[in-house]
Amino acid sequence: MATGSSYPSISANLDLRGEQYQSNKAGWIPILDKFEDALKQVSFEGNDASLLRHQQRGQLLPRDRISLLLDQDSPFLEVCAFAGYGNSEATPGGNIIAGIGNVCGKPCFLLSHVPTSQGGAWNTMTGIVISHDLPIDKADQYAVLKVNRCLEIATENDLPLISLVQSAGVFLPQQRTVFHNGGKLFYDLAKRSAAGKPSCAIVFGSSTAGGAYHPALSDYTIFVENQGQAFLGGPPLVKMATGEVIEAEELGGAKVHATMTGLADQIATDEFDAIQKSREWVASLQMRAKPTPGLIEPAAPRYPAEDLLSLVNTDIRKPFDMSEVLLRLVDDSRLSTFKPKYGPNIITAWAHIMGHPVGIVANQISVINPNEAVKAAAFIRICNQQNTPIVFLHNVTGFMVGAKAEHAGIIKMGAQLVSAVSCSKVPHISIILGASYGAGNYAMCGRSYKPRFLFTWPTGKCSVMGADQLAGVMETVQSKSAQAKGKTISPEKLQKQIQTFRDTAQRDAESYSTSSSLIDDGIIDPRDTRDVLGMCLEVVSIQGVQGAESHMGLARI
Repeated sequence: MATGSSYPSISANLDLRGEQYQSNKAGWIPILDKFEDALKQVSFEGNDASLLRHQQRGQLLPRDRISLLLDQDSPFLEVCAFAGYGNSEATPGGNIIAGIGNVCGKPCFLLSHVPTSQGGAWNTMTGIVISHDLPIDKADQYAVLKVNRCLEIATENDLPLISLVQSAGVFLPQQRTVFHNGGKLFYDLAKRSAAGKPSCAIVFGSSTAGGAYHPALSDYTIFVENQGQAFLGGPPLVKMATGEVIEAEELGGAKVHATMTGLADQIATDEFDAIQKSREWVASLQMRAKPTPGLIEPAAPRYPAEDLLSLVNTDIRKPFDMSEVLLRLVDDSRLSTFKPKYGPNIITAWAHIMGHPVGIVANQISVINPNEAVKAAAFIRICNQQNTPIVFLHNVTGFMVGAKAEHAGIIKMGAQLVSAVSCSKVPHISIILGASYGAGNYAMCGRSYKPRFLFTWPTGKCSVMGADQLAGVMETVQSKSAQAKGKTISPEKLQKQIQTFRDTAQRDAESYSTSSSLIDDGIIDPRDTRDVLGMCLEVVSIQGVQGAESHMGLARI
């Protein structure tokens, strides 16, 4: 491992004591207060009565189980925490806690049920994410499985999976919207095993139906004695179906599965012993992490992360200097910029983050012109030649429009950039800082372009365009439509409709709404951006970084 970056050191050029920067920082106070309140809501593990009842049975709370499983000094990068946030049909996080942390020195993906909320049952938000405005019986049209996303992250990054199982299976009142899509979890577990990607399930309590298939499809299982149970149908269903009366422990307790069915590979005396046995399982795994070329000793930026709150206005319509943001993210504030004078609305640069070599594509000014598009496309191709992962920092309203841009070939040049992003094989990590609108979102590797990770600042917004632009377009369309039909529409009525549309568009573009729908993997405090990027880079480097080996698609000149 090298000891330092050879890239040039860049000095910050701004005096953050100025009035505007102090105003920017003050503007973040209510934003971050709301964020902290939202974090508390999505970390909810059940009401006081449920928590007390659970603990009186001698059981640990799910987040305590995770803390004990992780190495003492390990961070925990929680993903999809805001799934279902603000949706009255959902429980916080869909009754699932998921994230990445180190166990016995190895990065692992942890997936935990929350048995203190609806018995850990899979509700609509566990199985699928629904639109705010759709009734529950229409939700399956927009199915996006939180658990599927978690398994995708674990599998794509070759992470061992540890599942902390205690689930009642499908939440029966919502069975229609859960059952048909929820089975994908079992498909993914089977495919993981076939691909040689290890998984372990710790059964802490009663696990019924789908909750029973989860350990059954895992490679290694640990049951807590006199507590962990698994059965396709619990005692009430057995009695209804067959008339047989049997106690849960006799039907499918740990001893039954250890001595009769063979489902249990280990019996733990208590939850602490179960967690220790799972750590022993991780220690036994033969993981051969590939060396990362260009890895250096990490060096903190020369400027504090706290500066980000002064640099960036919470009103995303106001520009900020992305180059100054980068100096607070990269090692030793060192950057090597690619084509700095050409296409200046996009910064393309090489740097190190937490010692990991990266290419950075960042929007300096929010619109993409033809020159920016071809520059970024060329940079992405070079990163693939060099096997260097790419970080995309979004603050983009889209591609430039108008006669000048069209005649300069914005469609052709934009297509080159979109093609380069699509055909790139190195890992991509995206952070939405401000706007991420329209085709600019595609060009900057938005959700549909499958970045390995995608996080959003609380101020981030993602939509086809800004709410004001959307409202203006709709006003013109409705006026012309009425005129073409020979109808008149009162200005008052039109403005009321447009205002309603604007408010809806504004709400749907906000970070809490998009994160609720799993458009991203979570909302993060801006000051944590470097740490989040560092952890993501460590994870995506486990399998080694390999760029496209041949021509990367469209390259019109």
